Amino acid sequence: MGKALQLGPEAVTLDDLMAVARHGRPVDLSDAARAAMRPSADWVAELSARMDRGEPAQAIYSINTGFGSLSGRQAFRTSAQARDLSRRLVISNAAGVGRHLDDEVVRAAMLIRAASLTRGYSAVRDVVVETILDMLARDVIPAVPEYGSLGASGDLIPLAHVALVMSRDEAGEEVLDSGMARHRGELMSGVAAMEAAGIGRIVLGAKEGLALLNGTSFSTAQTALALADAENLLATAEVAAAMSIEALMGFGDAFIPELHEARGHAGQIESAANIRALLDGSTLIDGGIGRDPERQPPQDAYSLRCTPQVLGPVRDTLRFVRGIVETEINAATDNPLIFADKLPGRSLKAVSGGNFHAEYIAFAADFLSIVVTEIGNIAERRLFRLNDGTLNRGLPDMLVASEHVGMDCGYMLPQYLAAALVSDCKTLAHPDSVDSIPTCSNQEDHVSMANNAGRHARQVVKNIENVVAIEVLMAAQALELRLAERKLGADALAPASRAVLELLRASAATDGRPIDHLERDKVLYPRLHAVTDLLHSGAVLKAAREAMR
Repeated sequence: MGKALQLGPEAVTLDDLMAVARHGRPVDLSDAARAAMRPSADWVAELSARMDRGEPAQAIYSINTGFGSLSGRQAFRTSAQARDLSRRLVISNAAGVGRHLDDEVVRAAMLIRAASLTRGYSAVRDVVVETILDMLARDVIPAVPEYGSLGASGDLIPLAHVALVMSRDEAGEEVLDSGMARHRGELMSGVAAMEAAGIGRIVLGAKEGLALLNGTSFSTAQTALALADAENLLATAEVAAAMSIEALMGFGDAFIPELHEARGHAGQIESAANIRALLDGSTLIDGGIGRDPERQPPQDAYSLRCTPQVLGPVRDTLRFVRGIVETEINAATDNPLIFADKLPGRSLKAVSGGNFHAEYIAFAADFLSIVVTEIGNIAERRLFRLNDGTLNRGLPDMLVASEHVGMDCGYMLPQYLAAALVSDCKTLAHPDSVDSIPTCSNQEDHVSMANNAGRHARQVVKNIENVVAIEVLMAAQALELRLAERKLGADALAPASRAVLELLRASAATDGRPIDHLERDKVLYPRLHAVTDLLHSGAVLKAAREAMR
């Protein structure tokens, strides 16, 4: 698991988040984080003490008042009422429906919430963050339904399902109001999960209920996980593209550096350089740096020669998305924020604003969905071309050298699958951020729908991982057919292509059979599943990169 991540002054990166969410890296609360949290917590504690002494206390949103459109009705009189308010908020907001989110999404959201609270503006005690970190360490993962968040006022409903497990009513435990959680893979009540893990459920203080619920943590978690997988997917898509270009004996001129430098976009220049390196050493590519093309005209179809012009913008957009995501992971996103040691000249240190509004993340997730869909769009056109005997420069139709033409369908149906997946993404990539439905008696009259955007981004990435895996599988078949056609050995291939081909042939499908060259029809889905797993894990990209060293 490695060295523990310290929550404190240092920003939590996307890589840190993935290590915790997907690989169980431990997390500690630093002394610096405790010190940062203390002033705002002390400010609210002093307000609570004044209330209990019967001293006049002004109405302060979410501390001694109701929420949303109910906020201006009446100020509560005692700290006990403020504590009760926190727990009642959690209970009322735990209203999600749908399948339970993947554990890695919940773990990521829990870390993001903890990081946000340690900024020091949320007025929570150490024990609140410590409880979240204990749950991560001891494998208590709240069961969180996927639907409910509007991405404004924060991810109230999904975060309430987390807070339901970790908190309790001051009057005592109530199993039916403790939510559900998985502990060591078993689904049980929140009470049972916390008891099994040896973690005490806490009574929330004033402000702490809203501090746990009123943030962008789930929207950010969904988008962050989608982004991490999209970055791996993009790099692997360049590998797949290079393999297809090589199998189709494409022209190297399209990747000459001067061509891309003449346009000047960083992502395009980088993508062209990557494909050029992936093709280096191939005897099948026509023309390139220092070598005139032999065939005329030296132009491939757009799905081959325009790959840098399509994947380059994807690269630049994902860089932009990463900047937004990493900022939001570390952002203070609840309301009000308490600036106890700031705002000179003000006695009221609680500031109401709208940092819970997740428009940044909504845009980031929407942009991600759009550009990842384009990875699949252009990949599907290449694998279509590999199948078509009129377009693939002499390879057999459907990439199968049948003894009797028409007896085998070969790779006909994987292209159907790719088309269905890409079409699904074109619908999913419709921007959620342009939608808004007012809530809370029109107090919350504009929302971001960021959590929907994040969910859709995750599905888009999963779909396109399958599409690019299909291309890798088909390009490997096409490369072997090309070598056989030209009576060449494997050393005629670029080392990167050869390494990926060897990886596939040394791997087993999910049914245990080898992922071998297709000479006649076989059940394909176990192969497709296995290659997608190799892509998702980074194994395909690793094989290609190691071969280029």
